[in-house]
Amino acid sequence: MLVFVKLGGSLITDKHKEMSFHQASVERLASEIRAALDGNPDLKLVIGHGSGAFGHFAAKRYNTTAGVHSADQWRGFAHVATVAADLNYRVANVLAAAGLSIWRIQPSASAICEDGVIKGMALHTLEQALEHDLIPLIYGDVALDTVRGGTIISTEKLFTHLVHHLPVKRILLLGEVEGVYDDRGQVIPEITPASYPALAPFIAGAAGVDVTGGMSAKVQDMLKLVQALPEITVHILDGKQPDLLRRALSTDQPIPFGTAIRHV
Repeated sequence: MLVFVKLGGSLITDKHKEMSFHQASVERLASEIRAALDGNPDLKLVIGHGSGAFGHFAAKRYNTTAGVHSADQWRGFAHVATVAADLNYRVANVLAAAGLSIWRIQPSASAICEDGVIKGMALHTLEQALEHDLIPLIYGDVALDTVRGGTIISTEKLFTHLVHHLPVKRILLLGEVEGVYDDRGQVIPEITPASYPALAPFIAGAAGVDVTGGMSAKVQDMLKLVQALPEITVHILDGKQPDLLRRALSTDQPIPFGTAIRHV
């Protein structure tokens, strides 16, 4: 079974403090991934992570998401790519230290967008990684854009593109909240395209700096994904809860915690 896992930027960094890195959190998550793989040799993973306190601060400074045209904006574009890769390097080292066979794959090296939507990306590297039991590690990054010049691509947008090309059935998005909350502060167990309009006013953005729209954008991106591919279920989970990731990766049954986003 192929599962996509996102380690959210709010989980692996402090999005209120530029260039902060929560190494201990990543070490714990790495050990849970290792335990899940040890218990299920048939499990295959693509791991992605947000840019958190690294890319989001720089991208906000240059308004990179909206477009890249001037010389200063192009310098900013390059800077965002550098700090995003810095965080990816740190995450990769921690995952590798846990015994995971990680292959860092830089999205901006091949991704092409059209007005913020990924239209193409090299897939052969990811396919070869999975074929040889390696774990591709991707991340929120910059990308060239035929309309905007350049833009930001979140991990959710990368997943949305890749699900059309890889046989994934489940996506786990780990952040620092228990799931998606309603207006009473209770976790919404399930969101579907039919239920979303009534819930949308209560789904907030992100705490801290997030140029990709936070929880609201995450939910909307994932709803589009499950509408296009109804066989996929997305789970928004609390990555701060010890052993939760291992439990989620160790079952092919419905996950009884967090928020599930599905077609029906």
